[in-house]
Parts: sequence; C-alpha cells; structure tokens
Amino acid sequence: MSKDNESLHYMNEEAKRKKRMKWTIGIIAFVIFQVLVAVFFVLVIMKFKSPKFRVGEFNVQTLNVGNQASPSFNMSFVAPIRVKNTNWGPFKYDASTVSFTYGGVQVGQAAIPKSKANFKSTKKIDVPVTLNSDALPTSSNLGSELSSGIITLNSQGELKGKVTVMFMFKKTKISQMNCTIAIDTTTNAIHSLSCK
Repeated sequence: MSKDNESLHYMNEEAKRKKRMKWTIGIIAFVIFQVLVAVFFVLVIMKFKSPKFRVGEFNVQTLNVGNQASPSFNMSFVAPIRVKNTNWGPFKYDASTVSFTYGGVQVGQAAIPKSKANFKSTKKIDVPVTLNSDALPTSSNLGSELSSGIITLNSQGELKGKVTVMFMFKKTKISQMNCTIAIDTTTNAIHSLSCK
C-alpha cells in the first residue's frame, strides 16, 4: 500500500470515527434533554393536586320527622359522591366511608368502594344512605330545627390514594370532604349545599 493510499485510508477512518463520535454525542444530548423536559414537565407543569371529594345534590326518597315535643327523623336517599381528579394521571384510592352527622353526632354513613378516578375526569359513585336521629341526645336543637322546617346535616370523609403520572411518577394524595347540607322537611328537597 502506497503512502498516499495509507494516508487516505487513515483520513477515511478518522472521518468515520469523528462522525460516530458526533452521532454518539448527539444521541446522549438528546436523551439528556428529553429527561430534563420530562422532569420539568412533571415537577412544574403537572403538579400533583389532591382530587376534590364532594357530595352532590340529591332528592330525599323518604323522610319521616317528629315534632318539637318529640323530635326525631328518619330519611333515606341516594348520595351522589363525586371524586374530581384534575391531575394528568389516574387517582387510585382505597375504600372509605362518608359520615353524616347532625350537631356533631353521627346519624348514618355511606361506604365508598376502592376504585379509580381517571385523569382529568370525575368519578361518580351513587351510594344508598339511611339516616336516623336515634343516637342524638335529648338536648339537641332538633326540635327547634323541625319547627323551622330545615334540618342541617354535615358530611365528612377522607379518600387516600395515589396519583400516577407518566406511568412512573407516583404521589400519595389525601382528599377531604366537609359539606353542610340543609334539607327542607316540607318539600323533602335540599334547601342548600356547600362544601369546603
């Protein structure tokens, strides 16, 4: 092999080596850039938020009330529980319960089964509820509320679960429910409903 051929061969090998090196550096830089974009996307753009856990408006199916002298109530309805997930990933939560209270005393509860709220959607759960005033002390304000025609209830609950974003980033989130429900005993309808 002549010196010219040898140097030409060496220059070709050197050019190929430089080209391979450029490709390798380019691929590594691209992978690092993609990882940084993904991390930025998850940490800044897709912040993990606690889903909203609420009871919606409902129709009272049955309602029996006493009077001011002998205050009591029994009622049943289907509670529309809503889990609104605003995250860019599903929220898988454990089974839980929603307690319904009157004056701080539990008068009934609803079971929430283990499930999942998909990303950017609202999971709807309709659960049957039966409430009664048997556990209330005689000193409660129920008599005066019955004479006014409005019964004020509270619903409280907690959902614990995990939000998963991009199939690999997971974070535990807890959603709280705290709603005040005023029920009109003359129309058997919700007078007002507010949730925090």
